[in-house]
Amino acid sequence: MFIGRKEELKTLKGLMNRRSAKFVTIKGRRRIGKSRLIEEFSKSFEKKFFFTGIPPTKGVTAQDQREEFIKQMVEQGFLNIKADDWSDVFFALSKEVNKGPVLLALDEISWMGSKDAAFLGKLKIAWDRFFEKNPRLILVVASSVSSWIEKNIIQSTGFFGRVDCFIALDELSLPECSKFWGTRETSVSPFEKLKVLNVTGGVPKYLSLVDPKLTAEENIRELCFVQSGFLFNDFERIFHDLFSRRGQAYKKIVEALVDVRSLHQSEICKKIKRGNGRVISEYLKDLTEAGFICADFTWDFHTGNVGKIRKFRLKDNYLRFYLKYILPNKNQILKGKFQLSSLYNATNWETIMGLQFENLVVHNSRYIMERLGIPFEDYVYDGPFFQTKTKRKKGCQIDYLIQTKGTLYICEIKFSKNSVGTKVIEEVQKKIKALALPRNISYRCVLIHVGGVVDEVLYRDYFDKIIDWTELL
Repeated sequence: MFIGRKEELKTLKGLMNRRSAKFVTIKGRRRIGKSRLIEEFSKSFEKKFFFTGIPPTKGVTAQDQREEFIKQMVEQGFLNIKADDWSDVFFALSKEVNKGPVLLALDEISWMGSKDAAFLGKLKIAWDRFFEKNPRLILVVASSVSSWIEKNIIQSTGFFGRVDCFIALDELSLPECSKFWGTRETSVSPFEKLKVLNVTGGVPKYLSLVDPKLTAEENIRELCFVQSGFLFNDFERIFHDLFSRRGQAYKKIVEALVDVRSLHQSEICKKIKRGNGRVISEYLKDLTEAGFICADFTWDFHTGNVGKIRKFRLKDNYLRFYLKYILPNKNQILKGKFQLSSLYNATNWETIMGLQFENLVVHNSRYIMERLGIPFEDYVYDGPFFQTKTKRKKGCQIDYLIQTKGTLYICEIKFSKNSVGTKVIEEVQKKIKALALPRNISYRCVLIHVGGVVDEVLYRDYFDKIIDWTELL
C-alpha cells in the first residue's frame, strides 16, 4: 500500500516529458519512504535498475561496496565483471542504459562511496560521458545521510548545474497517516490514532507496522516494549547506520532535547558538557539535515525579518519516545517484566505527550492556516515562538505563532483526553502580557485541542478560534 507523496510523484513523472536526461536527488531520514517512492515511480518504466549500498559496518571496504554493486547488477541481468574500479562498473552499466526510457536508481549512495574518495568523481564522469547521452534516462540518487548528499552532490562544485530536481521527504500529513488504519480508518477514534502518532510521528515505515485490529496501547506495546519490537530496536540501527563512529555524540545532543521544548546551542553544549564551537555546529546541522531536530527562529514583528537567534527542537517523535520511555526500561523489557500501565501513570507522561502532540501540530501547520482562512498573500511568518528575556522584556514561549500583515495569531496547543478547562485562558493571558506586541498589529488567540473544551471556556468567549485537531483524522 502506497500512501501520500502525490506532489513528489507528480514532480518525478513530469521529468519523463523532458527531452534531456535528468539527475534527481532524494533525501530524508531513515524509514521516511525514499526507496518506496522510487519503487512507486519505477512503475512508469519498463526498464529500470536499482542499486543500494551496504550499511557502513566495521570492516566494510570500498571493494566490498563495489562487489555488492556488481552482485546486484548480475541479479538484474548484467554480465559479471571485475569490481576493481568504479569507472569500469559505471561503463558496464552505461551499455544497458544508453537508449530508451530508463530509470537508474542509486539508493543510499553515501554508503556506496563512503570508503572511496574517487567514487563521486567517477560518477560525475560517468554522467557526463555516458548517462547524460540518453535523453530519456532519469538518474535518481538517494541517501538517509542528508548532510552527505547536501555537501557532496547538491552543493558540490563537481555536480554544479547537473542536478535537475531536489526532493526532501518529510513526515506524512495527518490525513495521510489516518489511511494506515485501512478499512478501520473511520471506526478507530481520532484520539486513539493520535496516541500512536505521538510515538511514531508521520513516518511511513512505522505506520505500516500498525495493526488496525489492535488498540493503541496494544500497538505501542508490540512495537516498543517487547524484545522483537521494531521500534524497540530501530534507534540503535538508525544512529549506527547514519552516524557510525560519531553516533554517541549525536545521541547525547538528542538526549539533551528530550525533556524540553527547545534549547539554544549554548544550552545544549552545557548539558552535554562540550565546547560551543564549529564541531557542535556541524553536529547540529547534521541532525537537522537528517530530519531529527529543527531550528526555530524568532522574528521581528515590525519588519517580519527572521533573527539570528535560534533554538533547537527535537522534532522526531520516535526518538523522544525511545529515549524517554523505551531505553530506561530496556533491561525490564528484555526480561519480559515491563508493565505498560506503569508508563501511563508516570508523572511526566502528559507533559511528554504534549510535546509530541505539538510536533504533530507544527508539522501540519498548514491546516491551522486553512482553518483560520489566512490568505497566502497576507502571510508573513510562522513557527514556535520564543522571546528571550532582557532587561526590558520578559521571556516567554508561544506554542505556535502566525503573523500576517495585520494580525498575530497566538496558538495554544493542548493534548489531553479530558476537556480543556478555563485555566488555559489565564495561561495564554500570562504569555500575552509578557509578549512585546507592536501597537499597530492586532492579536487573536487560538486554542488547538483534542479532547474538547468545557462550556465555561466557550461561554467566556476568549478565543477567536477553537480548533479540534481530531477533525484531521
